[in-house]
This record gives sequence, C-alpha cells and structure tokens, in this order.
Amino acid sequence: MQYAAHTASQRIIQAAFRNGWLPEDIHQLSLRRADTFAQSYLTDAMAAYIHPYPPATVDETRHEQIRALSATAWWTDATPHLAQWAAEHMLTTAEALTTVIESLALLLLLPKLELIRPLPGTARPHSDAHHPIDEKVLGRVRGLLAKAESTSFPEEAEALSAKAQELMTKYALDRVLLEADTLAPDLPGARRIWLDTPYTDAKALLIDVVATANRSRAIFASAWGFVTIVGDDTDLDAVELLATSLLVQATRAMIAAGNMQAGADEARTRTFRKSFLVAYATRIGERLEAATAATIADSADPERLLPVLASHQLAVDAAFETLFPQSRNRGITIRSADGWDAGRAAADRAHISRTQR
Repeated sequence: MQYAAHTASQRIIQAAFRNGWLPEDIHQLSLRRADTFAQSYLTDAMAAYIHPYPPATVDETRHEQIRALSATAWWTDATPHLAQWAAEHMLTTAEALTTVIESLALLLLLPKLELIRPLPGTARPHSDAHHPIDEKVLGRVRGLLAKAESTSFPEEAEALSAKAQELMTKYALDRVLLEADTLAPDLPGARRIWLDTPYTDAKALLIDVVATANRSRAIFASAWGFVTIVGDDTDLDAVELLATSLLVQATRAMIAAGNMQAGADEARTRTFRKSFLVAYATRIGERLEAATAATIADSADPERLLPVLASHQLAVDAAFETLFPQSRNRGITIRSADGWDAGRAAADRAHISRTQR
C-alpha cells in the first residue's frame, strides 16, 4: 500500500506538471486548500519527482522554487517514503494514508494551465538561460523597497518606490539596447504571482499596472487567485519586486486612510477598501507610466531606443497572445466614491515623478 501511494503520487505530480502547474503553484494551492500535513507531503512528492532528473535538464525556475520550498529527497531507500514521512510527523499509517488521499485528490481536480516553463527533463541551458537583474542593482532596489515597506510615512514610501522603479527602468533600457546588438536577445518568458484574499481583483490590477510600466503583460486567473505575467526575465524580476512591495504599501495606505476618515465605520467596509485599492492602483499606474516615459526621454539615445522598445513590445505581445489567445478585458465595479477619492489622493501623495522630489 505504501509503495502504491508513492507510485500514485508520482503519476499525479507528473500530470499536474504537464498541465502547467509549477512547484510554487502547487505549494500555494496547498496553503489555501489543505492542512500542514498535506503541504509537507506534496513538497516531498515534488522533490521525489524532480530528484532523478539531471540538473541541467530542469529549468532554473523549477530549481529555484524547489530550493525555496526546501524540497529534498531526505528519506532513505531502506523503507517506503510514506513510513518515514509518517514517523517524522508522528502519524499512524491510517492518518498518513488519509493525508495522501486528500493531497492527491486536490491535484486531481486541477485544471490545465498554460505551460510557461519547460517540463523536467526537457530544459536546454542554451535556450532557457535566465538573465536576472545585476546583483548590485538588485541589492539597491531591494534596499529601497525594504525602506519603503518599513517607513510609516506614505510619501516617503512612495518616493523610495519611485526611485526603485527608476533604477530598474534605467537598467532595463540599457539591457534592451545591449541585446539589440546581439544575435540572441532575451526572449519573453512568464511567471505567476499568487495573491492573498481579500480584494484579489484590485490587487491584480496593481500588478497589471506595474507590469505595463515595465514593458510586460499580465492576466488574472480569478478562480484561483494568481496573476500570470509575460515579459523578458529582467523585466519580470522588476515587476515581481516592485509589485510585491507595492501590495504591502497599498494595504498599509488603505488602513491608514480608513483610520483618518471622519466616517470611520464606512471606511472599514469592503466597498470602501476595494474602491481605495482600485483607485490607488489606477493612479499609481498613471504615474509609473509617466516616470517610465520620462526616463526614456532622458536616455542617452532615445531615437535609437524607441524602435527597439517597439520591437520588444511586439515580441511580448506575440508571446502573450500565444499563451492566452482567448483573453479578454474585464472591468471592476466601484461602489464607494469616498474610497475611490481616498485611493487617488493616497497615490497622488506619492513622489513618483523625479521632478517632484
């Protein structure tokens, strides 16, 4: 029975991966829909599936996600994995088998997603190389965003975020020009960002505007609560860093705005808070776009840069349409004028434009 459980788990993990689910996706799903025992078992099942493949044949995204989960084949071959896992968690055989059934039942219900990374065993280093942001730039950006998240002053937080965006934009533009002179430019890739409830559609809008400002495209899977972003890996790094930080800052600004409202009860309602986040995202998007345009205009060679960026955008759009041929735009209903006004006011206080510093 225990060997059968292992065989079943490996087949179902394989099916989930072939249906486009990545290790982090399965982990995030288990955090939302399963208990800690199921989360641990699924982590081991993914580690067992990845372990036999030569490292060079597993793309870097999967490696990074497996490492982030501390997923390793820690068990020995002396006894079945399930027996060792049950002993580790002080579970009876019946309890362990119940966890296996519940975990695998969760995966059996998963829909097919877009395959955004190569399957284990099929990655080719020369075609799937990841070109991350330079570590020095990345360190400066992370430092700015960490300060933005720690300050209690919204204006200071947004000024720090704006500086981070400026640094990332300058670096990305330099890279775009550099790769335009090579025979192997970075091809568009994709990754997913999972969102915590509530207000996931408003939070998805914030990610979307950050993606747009960083030459990328985003689409929200509302039924599951994640956003898929399509763009160059360097731009995707920037989107993930800035969007994650802005989600923290937007939530804090929303709570602070509610505490400052005269009608405190209304300001703590779902309608107010959702309207606030939508307005905040909309206004931040406008200002990020303006800041990006200013950075392009101030670049050393804007006339050469613009056609290169246009070609870059065509490649991103083509990759997006290939992955999501039936995508469509959907609006968000706003039911609180006060929340909308407070959100735009909070975003307007942000020092996004360099001329306002």
